[in-house]
Amino acid sequence: MGQREQLLEGAKRCIVERGYAHTTARHITAASGANLASIGYHFGSKEALLREALIDMVQDWTDLWQVMVPTDATDPLVGFEETWQQIVDSFKDNRPLLAANFEALTAAEHAPDLRERLGEALASAAAPEGLPKLLGADESLDEKSTRAVGRLYLTLLQGLMAQWLINPELVSVSDLTEGLRVLLGRPSADRREDDQGEEDSRPAREALGTASSANNS
Repeated sequence: MGQREQLLEGAKRCIVERGYAHTTARHITAASGANLASIGYHFGSKEALLREALIDMVQDWTDLWQVMVPTDATDPLVGFEETWQQIVDSFKDNRPLLAANFEALTAAEHAPDLRERLGEALASAAAPEGLPKLLGADESLDEKSTRAVGRLYLTLLQGLMAQWLINPELVSVSDLTEGLRVLLGRPSADRREDDQGEEDSRPAREALGTASSANNS
């Protein structure tokens, strides 16, 4: 590993351990084994090095999830819930990287080059080969539809990450799925069972009603 790569790895380690705002050049050199002058030689400044490290970390987070997408769910929303629950369950093992993602968004407000590169990274995540492929989007969809699904997935992912970082109890994939059911006008599993029970008991009630009428006549 060359000195440039050592500095990048050291900067990433410091971001994870200390946070972007609290990382100094001396922290990075201590973590990487390099010297202070090497930061200026390879990156120009500590801020440029940290931005480069953040970009690498944001690009890495789409590779975090080894999701087993269910293929036997008769209800697509059941598959949706199982898939996204796996993602949320993985958050606890990757909290520093999730936090770095949002630190990058904040830092980008005052760094146009970082904002541009983050935009490219997010666009790549939403592209057909990104989240749609990872989360098992229907392969028969055309490119426009697949990109739309990718943008939906990216929006869901970032929203869930933000809420989870604040308080994991704010995140409920089952509530999210139920909300989709409501918007789509689909009954929940419990409601379907209730409706089925209602249908199953109707003939018996009708028979009882007929018998009652006969007894009262």
